[in-house]
Amino acid sequence: MLDVAQEFEKNPRQKILNDYVFASLFFEPSTRTRLSFESAISMLGGRIIGFTDAGSSSVSKGESLRDTIKTVNNYVDLIIMRHPLDGSARFASEVATVPIINAGDGSNQHPTQTLLDLYTIRQTQNTLEKLKIGFVGDLKYGRTVHSLLLALSGFNCEFHFVSPRFLAIPQQYKSHLDVKGVKYSEFLSISDSVQEVDILYMTRIQRERFSDPSEYEKVKNSYELSKNDLEKAKKNMKVLHPLPRVNEIRIEVDNTDKAYYFEQALNGVYVRQAIISMILGLK
Repeated sequence: MLDVAQEFEKNPRQKILNDYVFASLFFEPSTRTRLSFESAISMLGGRIIGFTDAGSSSVSKGESLRDTIKTVNNYVDLIIMRHPLDGSARFASEVATVPIINAGDGSNQHPTQTLLDLYTIRQTQNTLEKLKIGFVGDLKYGRTVHSLLLALSGFNCEFHFVSPRFLAIPQQYKSHLDVKGVKYSEFLSISDSVQEVDILYMTRIQRERFSDPSEYEKVKNSYELSKNDLEKAKKNMKVLHPLPRVNEIRIEVDNTDKAYYFEQALNGVYVRQAIISMILGLK
């Protein structure tokens, strides 16, 4: 799939989706994921229907997710869905007869983000094997982190988890790494890890995942990556971020050769073109 994405990077405008209609169902806010999917489809000639806010759909009238999916299923060839509930995409796939692409389900998984992250890591490091990856920020609720570490655990990588204790990586993921014999370490400070890693994967503290606002206030400014933090980083090290950022990466970092998060966002178009075209049997 990453190789197909590389083909699309060289030629992203191919009219292979002229006869296809896609549903973009975003029950939760999104900018990069939604727009990169829509850009990917548009560049390939497909048509898109859907909504960007559950409040503008019949969900606001009390319609169940099951009924929404069964209805939209009749109109399209493929459904792209983001939803705040863990497991919602899997449920939708059991209800629908057309393919479902999970564009994020609660704090559970974000598989298409993981594929574009893998693509970006391979693009910058020329390999996915035996890398040291630092994950920073909200590791408890961060679905991008959960998906990516599961994927990278098959490539003999070593992980550095940097987070406040309250937002540490859940035990279920550590148990998975233990079973696979994957090395990992946990830290409270970025400075303890930044010199050793090949990829520093920053994440924001997600206000929307906290049921208690006071708990969010305690940890919201836990990390703020500065230009000085990168002075002793490896030459090949790149800073990634699934975006949006708040204040966890200072603007000054954007102008360093370590910043790669906007290129990472662009890669989302090529990878999602690969995902869609392969699901539909066009590549």
